[in-house]
Amino acid sequence: MPKKRDSILLALLLPLCCTTTAGAGNLRVGAARVDITPQADPANPPSGKYAHERLYVRAIVLDNGAARAALIGADQAMLPDSVWEPASKAIAAELDCPIENIVMSVTHTHSGWGPGANPFTRRPQSGPPGTARSPATADVPPPPFVGQMVDAVRQAKARLQPARVGFGTGFSYLNVNRDAIDPETRRWTQAANLDGPSDKTVAVLKFETPGGEPIAVYMTYAMHPVNGFLAGLISADFAGAASRYVEQAYDDKAVAVFAQNASGDQNPLYLRAGTNALASRSGVPITGNVLTREKIEAPIREGKVQAGPLDPKVRDTLERVMDCEGVLLGEEVIRVMTNTKQMDASPRISAAQNTITCPGRRRTDSGREGAPGTYGDGDPVNIRLGVLRIGDVALATVNAEIYSTIGREFKERSPAANTLVVTLANGMANSGYIPNDAAFGAYAFQVLSSRLKPGCAETSIVNGWLELLQAASR
Repeated sequence: MPKKRDSILLALLLPLCCTTTAGAGNLRVGAARVDITPQADPANPPSGKYAHERLYVRAIVLDNGAARAALIGADQAMLPDSVWEPASKAIAAELDCPIENIVMSVTHTHSGWGPGANPFTRRPQSGPPGTARSPATADVPPPPFVGQMVDAVRQAKARLQPARVGFGTGFSYLNVNRDAIDPETRRWTQAANLDGPSDKTVAVLKFETPGGEPIAVYMTYAMHPVNGFLAGLISADFAGAASRYVEQAYDDKAVAVFAQNASGDQNPLYLRAGTNALASRSGVPITGNVLTREKIEAPIREGKVQAGPLDPKVRDTLERVMDCEGVLLGEEVIRVMTNTKQMDASPRISAAQNTITCPGRRRTDSGREGAPGTYGDGDPVNIRLGVLRIGDVALATVNAEIYSTIGREFKERSPAANTLVVTLANGMANSGYIPNDAAFGAYAFQVLSSRLKPGCAETSIVNGWLELLQAASR
């Protein structure tokens, strides 16, 4: 990218608001898991066959004698600022640490609000057209959610014990780029694009006792948990299945936190079971072949059809697919944990956080995908970035859904020995999706709905992280 353009976009970076550092002492780590599953619909109770039917908040607390930090993950769709702000303040007070030392994120499950509800709105999908709203205007989770996160942190703090930390990476081919050209209409749509950019990395941060007993694991992967979207069931999807699989593999002596890598354009490769679930609810005949997703999803999503009950056999197939994805991902996490031998018992903990601002746009027409949109000037878009360093590991956070290319670019340029990207973290930007610059030429629904003007966010995010990483390394 031209140097002149880089210098212009770097000027958009606001001065660093906070930088916190601390020297290294002997590490202690504690972890906890709190059940936050909402009450099920009596007419559509959970089967009880699958672990992903329960939702959790999970917390890992670190203390090296000079600083504390927390890694928190929740089986929820989004993390609005109205939840993040009070939760982060309360957790910072509980741990006596700066807010910058707290990484709070959601798994982004699309089936976490209960039967028949859109996870972004908590409104029944059987209502009139137009009831569904976008993630950017999502209702906040119920009030107890903040207290449940604080409770998880409090429990983890009470379990602090001598520990060491290690980092490793593996690979999983469960995900796929979802911006594709429909072979029939020749228009952009949401479907598997096997040739599109996709980060297959499974990043694993392992915490164990000095004797090698697991305490916790923090894992990231880039894949939207959309299997159960609008299917009328409560599920943490593959992310929750993976966490529970890892935890159960270690007899529930360890807590496994899942966080999203850069997954704005990444879906599960296999969505037949989820699409069949939507077909079942809307009365569309189901065949053994893969149905076109958008044709089945749109009428339910937009409230144009009355969504009926989900066929029990179709539901079981869907839940088995989510469980299988979690098992496969969990096995890769366990493989990486087993092979991670280089451990640090006294990592330095440091953090920095900042907000960048990019020009915004406002869409003036309608249409989900396939054709260009029209736009006027919109409010500026503020994007919160953060970096938490744990020894030679750097966690880069952003409060939005970014495209895979942006995350990969930062990891390639990061000077840290080990780098992982955590999205949907520490609040929720007013951006909508954040495509990379080149992707703005695609008329995919993420691009058309983005509130960002092209040409700013990709460079500003990557350079912003690099500056924060430098600040956190001082």
